[in-house]
Amino acid sequence: MVLNTRASGWLQLCGGLVRKKEGRGAATLSRLLGCSPSGARKVLARLTDAGVVARGRKATATRMKGRGQVMLLPVARAHGRVLALAEAVEGSGAVFSQRPDGAFGDLAPGQDANSLGTPEVCSAEQVVEAGDRERPDGAEFHADHAPVVTPVVPLPLSEGFSGEGRGGEGRRPERVCVREDQAADGEHTAVESALPVVEVGPFRGEKPGKSAVDEQGGQLAGGTQAGGWPKAVVGGKTRQQGRPDLPDDLGLRVALGPVAWLWAGLNRWQQDQVVAAVKAELERLKDLLMQPEGAPRLLADRLTDRLEETGGEARVSRPFGWITRRGLVQRPACSDVRCDDGIRLDTGGDCANCGNVIHFRRARRVRISADIDRELPALGVTERRRVLEDRLREYAVAEAEDFVWRREQARAEQARREAARGAARERGERERQEAAAAEAVRQELPCGECGRERSAGLCEACGLRRRTEAAIVEAGLVAATWAADLDDAADVAAVAAHVRSTLEADIEATHQQFLELVEPGELEADPVAAAAVLAFDAWQTVEQALPEYRSSALGRLGRTPEAEEEARRAYKTEQNRRWFRANPNGADAVAAATKAADTARERTAEYLCTVRLEQLRERTADRTEQAAAAPWAARLTALAECPLDGETAGVVIA
Repeated sequence: MVLNTRASGWLQLCGGLVRKKEGRGAATLSRLLGCSPSGARKVLARLTDAGVVARGRKATATRMKGRGQVMLLPVARAHGRVLALAEAVEGSGAVFSQRPDGAFGDLAPGQDANSLGTPEVCSAEQVVEAGDRERPDGAEFHADHAPVVTPVVPLPLSEGFSGEGRGGEGRRPERVCVREDQAADGEHTAVESALPVVEVGPFRGEKPGKSAVDEQGGQLAGGTQAGGWPKAVVGGKTRQQGRPDLPDDLGLRVALGPVAWLWAGLNRWQQDQVVAAVKAELERLKDLLMQPEGAPRLLADRLTDRLEETGGEARVSRPFGWITRRGLVQRPACSDVRCDDGIRLDTGGDCANCGNVIHFRRARRVRISADIDRELPALGVTERRRVLEDRLREYAVAEAEDFVWRREQARAEQARREAARGAARERGERERQEAAAAEAVRQELPCGECGRERSAGLCEACGLRRRTEAAIVEAGLVAATWAADLDDAADVAAVAAHVRSTLEADIEATHQQFLELVEPGELEADPVAAAAVLAFDAWQTVEQALPEYRSSALGRLGRTPEAEEEARRAYKTEQNRRWFRANPNGADAVAAATKAADTARERTAEYLCTVRLEQLRERTADRTEQAAAAPWAARLTALAECPLDGETAGVVIA
């Protein structure tokens, strides 16, 4: 307080709004001590009772209560401010603590009473009432000390400051209450006391009571719950103390940096709500920005701007409401979602849409003014202004109605889309249920080839046999594209039969190799699985042979007259390129022409193979359609001849 006091003795008080109960002096002392205003008010009351501080109010011309003032009496005495000291004492009433007759201090009773200041400064006895019977006439106006303090030799004082006798180091104390809560034996134990007001001097010596900071610390320590979160007592009510530091997350620390002082005044629940709101706003900003990592810095800038509008953190009376409802809220000045008070969030520059809105409004005003001048040229200035305002108001009402209509249309369109999405979801769910039911029914069907139950219409072995048969037919058609006359059906059938016999021989050889590797009796243990394995082995054999038949067909078709002619044309065309005309028979020209001829030959072979396969498939399909379906009696007879599940193993082994 001395370091923040002017030469006149008046303490420099803080500005802004303060609570009426504590006052501006308590608010200033709370910032100096780092404690709550209520605790600072208690400290200020003890200092006033001890005679170190005088409180009063500034006089006004209307004789009403003016602004509160706080004077440090030792500073006023040291600088000779006798008049200010007298006014402070008269305005504050009894400013000195009551002292018994037997009290003693650092000064002996017989010393001069003016030893606190210079001889020219009048003592406080001249302004204090002489009716105080508790204080002897020869008592000194110095800070009271406990009897257990060892008397020290008084040092010569030059300016009358209480802190001058600290020794030769000339340093400031770490804080107000450092080393003053220790016992007389030197141990670092706090002195227990039930007295609400300290009755000894505040500068040196032992304090039987605790200061507001110590009381608050004791309450925090004693009110700590099992979960580790302390409780603070303020105004007789118990509330949960918030975390003093910002969250550990770097993004949250950057975003909440401008309001760190407001954060410390929130309780834990409010801090959790603020963290959730900041996280939601950061996620929204990340979706709007091209560089999402800049969202915390952008939010911190927004909070800084809001604080500047408010006038600083000291002007915020309700931190939680201000942060959640004003500091974090985006205020778009136009319809652009990236606009915040006329500034683009993604670029940081002025919002072009806001500029367009302003331009449109100005253009509309100019247009309306021109219409008024053209329609009513004889109007005066006042009447013209009134007509202009009326028409602008009509336009504003029309725009508001149009906005409401468009908003209702948007809501109706949104509802229609939501209904369509709901209908689509219901239709999809219904289709999925129908498909699941159909699949369940299909799974119950027996195999159409062997009659095995619960085979979904076709068991695994029969399905592999069908795929093997289709691959054998495809291999026969591929071989027939070059080895048979396409117009001769018998020739095509002969080639297909030859391919079938070859592939069946390969399948039989593969089966024999598989049976040699299987342990005796293993196939009889699971006949269904054995049949499926053999069918898969046959399909794999045909699938491996099919690429060889196709490669052979392309090679033979590449030597046909059509392919040779196409290769010859490509060779000549490449030689006639303008970069080969100077030397058409050179090495580079011949190499390029040869490559072009080979590419043309391969392309022609693939084309011929594709065309001939299409012709063969069409003719095969026509013959299949002409063949009449077998009657059910014949089909049932064939199915009756098929072995049952128990006889499958014997058939497979055979």
